[in-house]
Amino acid sequence: MARIEKTFAGIQDRAALIPYICAGDPNAETTLAVMHALVRHGADILELGIPFSDPMADGPVIQHASERALAAGMTLEKVLNIVAQFRQTDTSTPVVLMGYANPIEAMGRAIFAEAATKAGVDGVLIVDYPPEEYDEFGILLKSKQIDPIFLLAPTSTVERIQQVASIASGYLYYVSLRGVTGSAQLNIEEVEQRVKLIKQYANIPVGVGFGISDAQSAKRIASVADAVVIGSKLVDTMHQASNDQVIQGVSVAVEQAAAEWIATIAQALKKE
Repeated sequence: MARIEKTFAGIQDRAALIPYICAGDPNAETTLAVMHALVRHGADILELGIPFSDPMADGPVIQHASERALAAGMTLEKVLNIVAQFRQTDTSTPVVLMGYANPIEAMGRAIFAEAATKAGVDGVLIVDYPPEEYDEFGILLKSKQIDPIFLLAPTSTVERIQQVASIASGYLYYVSLRGVTGSAQLNIEEVEQRVKLIKQYANIPVGVGFGISDAQSAKRIASVADAVVIGSKLVDTMHQASNDQVIQGVSVAVEQAAAEWIATIAQALKKE
């Protein structure tokens, strides 16, 4: 059983918690430390962003995180190295890479799939690869036991939902808002209706993200979804904690801020 499937199977009576951070923000050492800290404080699956110079689907918070990571020298190869280091001591927590097509195309799809497998990647979500682009790439990923994960939006038609559901594995990521990451104004009733619709055609878990910024909104989404995906607020919390307190390359303040904040979300997802 693949790690993502096994993780969802092992969670009882609550939604999974999937935090997103941008690899290399503020540096590789801190990213690795934060990944472990998030797991210790309640994360079930980690989404690790591949920084890109034009993250068109992301709001200002994650755009700036990508800029900082790129300025610090982060590359796709280094992202994979972070995952490999993470796997040296954590062999059970799934890691999903989230990003854009350009870095993967520059590396080469086959080379990327092989390198991702060796590093210990469990899933890949490429924002600007439509399902049509996954015909060969999806087969390649699945041959390496990597789940191709897709976004669905409030505007996704039934035809598109069916198309995505037929090729996706791991989980589906429903974007709860129209707009970019970091938006606000969640409509829980609409989210519930859309998740129910998706589940009519998909037999894998449905995670919901965008617009989840605190324990209250996370708890509300957890009542209608299989997983809560949370990124912009976490990334911003980490950035606000940045200071000069660095020990052996790790920003201790950033690691601590991430751990403390995700712990509040994990607590909110527990059944009362």
